[in-house]
Amino acid sequence: MTDTNAALIDVLADRAGTYALLARFFRTEADGEFLAQLRSSRYPARTGVPAADRGYRLIVSYLSHAPADALTELAIDYTRTFIGAGNDGFSAAYPFESVYTSPKRLMMQDARDEVLMLYRAAGLEKRESQKEGEDHLAFELEFMEILVERSIEALRKGDEELAVSYLLQQRNFLADHLCRWYPMMAEDIEKFARTAFYRGAGSLTAGFLASDREFLDDLLAD
Repeated sequence: MTDTNAALIDVLADRAGTYALLARFFRTEADGEFLAQLRSSRYPARTGVPAADRGYRLIVSYLSHAPADALTELAIDYTRTFIGAGNDGFSAAYPFESVYTSPKRLMMQDARDEVLMLYRAAGLEKRESQKEGEDHLAFELEFMEILVERSIEALRKGDEELAVSYLLQQRNFLADHLCRWYPMMAEDIEKFARTAFYRGAGSLTAGFLASDREFLDDLLAD
């Protein structure tokens, strides 16, 4: 393995870890294990991406001043922010691409069918325990994590052509899906979330997705 590929693998591994972290924020409400993981993590003081830096600051601030009933507070805020109490597509920051890309803000629309085809083309099948539509934000973030892990494995095997194909898939998925609709959801998170924890998660995700798309554009241009 060349030194260049070894260095790239380290960068890609950090990206995979970040995608896994972001997916956990949105998959379900925070539990004790997740909060313990966050408290034991180290966070960058400055990434150069304002939205990401704001996100880290908000999350760290919440963890530093979390109330005794933090899990209850976060469960309530998760429900308020991502599930809502209304019957229309404007009552929460619904974590589904279809809501933000369909005219009537409905779930299970064209975006769901599109990502489902991409998952199947990648050899991924729906888990039996999975109740949400395939265009849920957590699943799209996990898909990126899987593609990153596959590019790492290809580099470890010395197959640079295959690694590039996975990197291209990542860039295209960001451009066609996550970066196309998530910024609108991020605005809704700011509107509906009451805790710094979820406002931080929303801002961190927005900053990371935008910077990751730039990273892939530059990497593939080289």
